[in-house]
Amino acid sequence: MDQQPHLRSQHSIADIPSTSMKTIWQPTLSDERVLIKPLKAADFNALYQVASDPAIWEQHPAKDRYKQEVFRFFFEDAIASNGAFLIKDLKNGEVIGSSRYKPVDLVDSAVEIGWSFLAKAYWGTGINKRIKQLMLDYAFSLMDYVVFYIAIDNVRSQKAVEKLGAKRISDFHLPLVKKSPMDYTYLTSAQEWMKNTHEK
Repeated sequence: MDQQPHLRSQHSIADIPSTSMKTIWQPTLSDERVLIKPLKAADFNALYQVASDPAIWEQHPAKDRYKQEVFRFFFEDAIASNGAFLIKDLKNGEVIGSSRYKPVDLVDSAVEIGWSFLAKAYWGTGINKRIKQLMLDYAFSLMDYVVFYIAIDNVRSQKAVEKLGAKRISDFHLPLVKKSPMDYTYLTSAQEWMKNTHEK
């Protein structure tokens, strides 16, 4: 894409103050293959059909999220977040997964992408890259940084974000770094995204 990202500030991560923002974090995004649209309460059954596969959660801390009663808590939290999505395959109309945006606490120039899962049939097909490219393009039209918090045992997700150009950071003085021994923090910036993806 030729459009340059709109950078909200040129401050270092450590210098960025926190402010109250009213940003739309549930846009509708699409390309010729996938549709990413705001998650609705009526989507529970369709999304649970995807989430009920135990293989999706085997490297996740909540390994029992394939159970309906456990997934319902996850789903209700997603609805309340006002940043969650239902993802559909436009080729066949099927629901294939979900993801979410969440502004990062104390940093007004960053947003988290997370809570993502994808039907196993779509693993290794390039669909995840399409989804994340759409979400990153939108995020970087508003923000300088995107962060991913990934469980230390979730090697599959770590490799996926590394393929997107995100780098693991561990400086606990930075407000973006999650203060948890159970998660790694991965970061990418608008400049890096443009350089690594759109200039190829």
